[in-house]
Amino acid sequence: MSAKILIIEDESIIAKEIEMILISEGYQVCGKTRNGDQALDLFMNLKPDLVLLDINIKGTKTGIDLAKIIRAKYNFPFVFLTSYSDIETLNEVKSTNPYGYIVKPFTESAIRSNIELALAKFASEQEGLFPTKEKLERKLNIHLSPREYELFQQLFEGLSYKEMAMKNFISVNTVKYYLKTLFSKIQVSSRHEATNLILKM
Repeated sequence: MSAKILIIEDESIIAKEIEMILISEGYQVCGKTRNGDQALDLFMNLKPDLVLLDINIKGTKTGIDLAKIIRAKYNFPFVFLTSYSDIETLNEVKSTNPYGYIVKPFTESAIRSNIELALAKFASEQEGLFPTKEKLERKLNIHLSPREYELFQQLFEGLSYKEMAMKNFISVNTVKYYLKTLFSKIQVSSRHEATNLILKM
């Protein structure tokens, strides 16, 4: 399944050009916005595999603000795509530990290589990050069924309910039932809280 990319770009013409490049490279464009405040809603609702971030955008949040929020609250990679390359901006950008940095004017190959490297780096970071069933049960003082543990791991990997259902040959409603039980056991109310629980272990 191709990666879902969210584009946050101030200039609509450039956003459209990026979208065309991504589609031609086989990616899915799951959303676009030029507004940093609207981007926060898209993070939660679209659950992208990767975000392309402009720095200078509309709204009260800059691209750097958004990058810091992604680091604090979400579990997906981001790549800056911007015309800024001065030392002051680069120092700010470095503090967010991005997965890539593309300077405008960009090339198709620059976008492709940055995205592929970012996705590969992110995937390698996730390997071995999820604890074993035994460690999880010991740390949280709970008992998980094999199915609950399996779905918890897939939730952490960023799979949607539909993707989990297909992967496990069960219905979406069954996935929701298991996760509702799981959330109750680990005392969280959302997938983001569940993911953060693992990241803090």
